[in-house]
Amino acid sequence: MSSSDANRERGSSTMVECKYQCKTFLFLAYQCLGFLYGDLSLSPLYVYQSIFSGRLKHVQNEDAIFGAFSLIFWTLSLFSLLKYSIIMLNADDNGEGGIVALYSQLCRNAKFCLLPNHQASDEELSTYHKHGCSNRSIPPSPLKRFIEKHKSTKTALLIFVLLGACMVICVGALMPAISVLSSIEGLKIEAKITNNSMVPLISCVLLVGIFILQHRGSHKVAFMFPPIIILWLLSIFLIGIYNVIKWNPRVYQALSPYYIYKFFWVTGKDGWANLGGVFLCVTGTEAMFADLGYYRQAPVRVAFYCVIYPCLILQYMGQAAFLSKNLSAVPISFYASIPDILFWPIFVVAALAAIVASQAVISGTFSIVQQCHAFECFPRVKAIHSRRWIHGQTYIPELNWILMIISLAVTVGFGDKNYIGYAYGIAYLIVVFVTTWLTLLVISLVWHQSLIVALTFVLFFGSIEVLFLSSYCMKIHKGGWVPLVLSPVFMIVMYVWHYGSRKKYLFDMHNKVSMRWILTLGPSLGIVRVPGMGLIYTELATGVPASFTHFLTNLPAFYQVVVFVCVKTVPVPCVPHEERYLIGRIGPKSYRLYRCIVRNGYKDVYSHENDFENDLVMSIAEFIQLEAEGCSGNQDGSVDGRMAVVRTSGKFGTRLLMSESAGFEEGSSINHPGALTVTNSKSPTLKKLQAMYEQESPEINTRRRIRFELLNTIYQDPRVKEELMELVEAKRAGAAYVIGHSHVKAKWNSSFLKKFAINLYSFLRKNCRSPAVGLNIPQICLIKVGMNYHV
Repeated sequence: MSSSDANRERGSSTMVECKYQCKTFLFLAYQCLGFLYGDLSLSPLYVYQSIFSGRLKHVQNEDAIFGAFSLIFWTLSLFSLLKYSIIMLNADDNGEGGIVALYSQLCRNAKFCLLPNHQASDEELSTYHKHGCSNRSIPPSPLKRFIEKHKSTKTALLIFVLLGACMVICVGALMPAISVLSSIEGLKIEAKITNNSMVPLISCVLLVGIFILQHRGSHKVAFMFPPIIILWLLSIFLIGIYNVIKWNPRVYQALSPYYIYKFFWVTGKDGWANLGGVFLCVTGTEAMFADLGYYRQAPVRVAFYCVIYPCLILQYMGQAAFLSKNLSAVPISFYASIPDILFWPIFVVAALAAIVASQAVISGTFSIVQQCHAFECFPRVKAIHSRRWIHGQTYIPELNWILMIISLAVTVGFGDKNYIGYAYGIAYLIVVFVTTWLTLLVISLVWHQSLIVALTFVLFFGSIEVLFLSSYCMKIHKGGWVPLVLSPVFMIVMYVWHYGSRKKYLFDMHNKVSMRWILTLGPSLGIVRVPGMGLIYTELATGVPASFTHFLTNLPAFYQVVVFVCVKTVPVPCVPHEERYLIGRIGPKSYRLYRCIVRNGYKDVYSHENDFENDLVMSIAEFIQLEAEGCSGNQDGSVDGRMAVVRTSGKFGTRLLMSESAGFEEGSSINHPGALTVTNSKSPTLKKLQAMYEQESPEINTRRRIRFELLNTIYQDPRVKEELMELVEAKRAGAAYVIGHSHVKAKWNSSFLKKFAINLYSFLRKNCRSPAVGLNIPQICLIKVGMNYHV
């Protein structure tokens, strides 16, 4: 092939790749219009009505209308355009956004995390440092040293983050209520509904349908979400242009901030009291950052710049032009500005858009609860990841029904979108406020910018947010109290769970078994070692938990191979699968004690897969051989010995021969050539009982059965072959899962607050999902060990 042909072929492949990237880019931009911007695009339904409520309801002044539009334009430009689309999207955590992502970055770059399960090996993860760059060479700032030194400041930071998360939950309940109620209120115009309770009743029916759709799964109808929002955006865009041309082309003059001055000159103190209504024009903007992980920065920005921003500006401009000539139509400004011939089509599209936007906001609420649970800040709840739901999204049944009850309660209780708007605005403003202050810390401690740059950011945006917050303080008695009442309830539950989890972990750390005591027992550990593999689940990343010795004192027999399994969350969004398992050894080789640390990111979905046992056996076998070859990884700094990420080894998966077995008895399979025969050491009676139990248990019956065989290779150290043979034999005999069944109590001399917190934590542990269920451990293989914790 000539050089010209090679260049032509290379150019052709580059062009194909560029076309593919362009299609992917456009598809993501198209998708984010439906799943990201639904809430923001619905704001025109209620913004003007909220601004001109109360004493401003009967304002008869064009300058006030133009001033309101000027406030909307500059608020949308400063917050949605400048703060979020330009600045905040750069504060991502390896592509993930949101409050938890900001906190995660701070925990990685400083010792802000209160759970003491950090290991030096965690920092070697490929996703730990952004773009592979480490900040260890940069000297710590005084702010970082101050926060790390004082535990109270780290606790205050966690409470601040939890406050933002609680308000996100409140938003998940309030947003569907105000969106559906605002979209249905159009019936008052065309259907001439005079009964004030009819619109809330219809809204409640629609709300129940929205939450039932969440329960049933929206995967089959999700393809309709982007077209509905695009149709809605196109509709409000064209109606806005129509109203500007027909009613008042001079409305463009209101883009000048001079009209903001005119607004306050005309309205005075009442204008400041209703300033919170202006903030409603940017509610939904946070989703641009919070749900960034499902998309990419560039498609999100392009969709906002090219579609969302111009459509919203022209819609608000059109409403202002209409109201300047129809001042009496303020309470129903959106639907009144629609031409009569288009009313019913727009009404239907508005209702559908409200459903789509509500689905996205509710899913975002589930997502932040899952992330808080990963940081031990939320009780164990049922989190479902199924094909019935949109890929990558979580469904939490209990939270879904709680949100539905709150949403129905505020809709029936208030029946007025202005009151719900005050509650919704306060909740969303606090979320934005928390994001602003966390970003200050990210700018200073993660981006390593000067404190002046960070303070400039927070003073500029924070001062505007405080101004809006001061306005909302006047509306607390008019519905604004709802998130202020709900959030402390969620806050107490979340912080108490984190406090109890931390105390329990510290108790385990203090009472763990010393290695000196293990060594004095000898290889048999002073007990009878029976065939099989025992997987002991513990929260400890180092040491032997007290539950192990508690088990041995009650039943002095255990399995020939023991693996201590620790499932923990690392402050990164996702951990690559090949880096997830950290394998090590406890004590001398003859003890056959191993440790496996399963590391997950806060966005990872941990499911105890059917292949976990097989992956674990392969990983331990790889570790044994790497250890014999002298390359088992870096010293972890614990008395346990060396730990290694064995999946990164080029020989992983080649140490043992793995084949699928069809029958219940693995020993009946035919040996492969070149493999050593490993017999099952169980007696025929035990084998028969095992087969019978497996046939009766569906969860075991559906598992993929894997048979391991040891390759007939020559080993330099015969003890390596012996250890591998014992490992395969233990897997062949079967595995049992040992998990602690703990009862947590406060010490008798504890303070009242501590007793209340620990008792509440104990109550939550009893009534939430069991750890075995969360880890998807088969009940037939489960052994629970009772433990009392006095913390």
